[in-house]
Amino acid sequence: MLSSRRQFLGAVAGASLGPAVWSAQTAAPWDRAAGILRRIVPPRFPARRFQISRFGATGDGSADSTAAIRRAIATCRAAGGGTVVVPAGRFLTGGIRLASGVNLHLEANATLAFSRDARQYLPLVLTRFEGTELMNYAPFIYAFEAENIAITGTGTLDGQANADAWWNWRGDGPAAQSKQAAARDRLLDMGVRGVPVKERVFGPGHWLRPNFIQPYRSRNVLIEGVTIVNSPMWEINPVLCQNVTVRNVSVRSHGPNNDGCDPESCRDVLIDGCTFDTGDDCIALKSGRNNDGRRLNTPIENVIVRNCTMKDGHGGVVIGSEISGGARNIFAEQCRMDSPRLDRALRIKTNSVRGGIVEGIYMRDVTVGQVAEAVVTIDFYYEEGDTGPFPPVVRDVEVRNVTSRRSRHGVLLKGYPNAPITDVRLIDCRFDGVSDGDVIEAVRDLARTNVVVNGTAITDRVTR
Repeated sequence: MLSSRRQFLGAVAGASLGPAVWSAQTAAPWDRAAGILRRIVPPRFPARRFQISRFGATGDGSADSTAAIRRAIATCRAAGGGTVVVPAGRFLTGGIRLASGVNLHLEANATLAFSRDARQYLPLVLTRFEGTELMNYAPFIYAFEAENIAITGTGTLDGQANADAWWNWRGDGPAAQSKQAAARDRLLDMGVRGVPVKERVFGPGHWLRPNFIQPYRSRNVLIEGVTIVNSPMWEINPVLCQNVTVRNVSVRSHGPNNDGCDPESCRDVLIDGCTFDTGDDCIALKSGRNNDGRRLNTPIENVIVRNCTMKDGHGGVVIGSEISGGARNIFAEQCRMDSPRLDRALRIKTNSVRGGIVEGIYMRDVTVGQVAEAVVTIDFYYEEGDTGPFPPVVRDVEVRNVTSRRSRHGVLLKGYPNAPITDVRLIDCRFDGVSDGDVIEAVRDLARTNVVVNGTAITDRVTR
């Protein structure tokens, strides 16, 4: 249990994480990053070990080990915490709920294969679907108001999703024609109208896919070493959490909405040494959608992304689009991105329905082979475009020492005339193989210093 739950939830879900007046004078950006890193400390666990086989789990790939795994976790928690061990083998399981003080550890050649039977993820829990709170199927691995939890090891988490299971809920065609369309629209409407979350009851018959890993309103979270494949949708999705480390994780999943790591409304997050090969954004930082994000009023903040490899995906480091609660203090460095099926390196996506204040975004020392669209994209016309009353704010974005070999654009920046993108700085960057030039619309104070595009040096300041 949390030592001071009321104080913690007030910090994570209340005004203390809400928007503040931005001051670029507080500290040099990367000095702030060093301070954030000092606060991010992974949890530690007692030496006690509880092997799931001793509780009746069978690693033959066909026997249902759900009850055995739950018994092991409950026993571990009751003992005061420790490590629940998954040995070599393929263990079929339904939903897993982590408890405070428990490290779920997958040894070499161990696989947890998650059931394709949606009934295995009942009862309904408080969760989010694409940034809106609801009662829905439990994520495959879920924790609620837990402290000191982990998923570690060198084994594999297999969601077993494919074109015939989970992914067909969304399908390959337009979202409006999918099985989930009616329920998704209904949920969005509930968010707009402020329907109490306990009345947003979905689950069976509504086709809203669960995420893979979701600690909710939790603190001191570690996800390390594992490989994640074939997820229904978003793979790693901490929500309203504090002190989160995602380290040396490999994500390979190419289904619809298969984002790799999506922290939402979290504070103090480190994503380090991970590899992403995904069907959507590799890393997407979020803070709730539309009125639901504004109601909770909790930004995603103090995030460090470093030493990661991005292969396929819609974007490497992405902010949005469910960003209504805002984003600030985001740092990305020493990453490698390269694929003809990777669309962008740094991407900020929002619109005047979602809004949000995005500020203090810093990227440095990133090597890009090729991306399909642009190295840097900031787009206020994502999906609904300029059709709402909440013009977004994007300001203080710095890209330093980023190189690329091939892209359609170097930068693609599209703000609104009445709400321009503000204060974007590119310093010591080289973009080669740019086929169509830059797109710059409604941008105030774009500064390029020692930027080379297709061999031509650019040093200028653009105000529009």
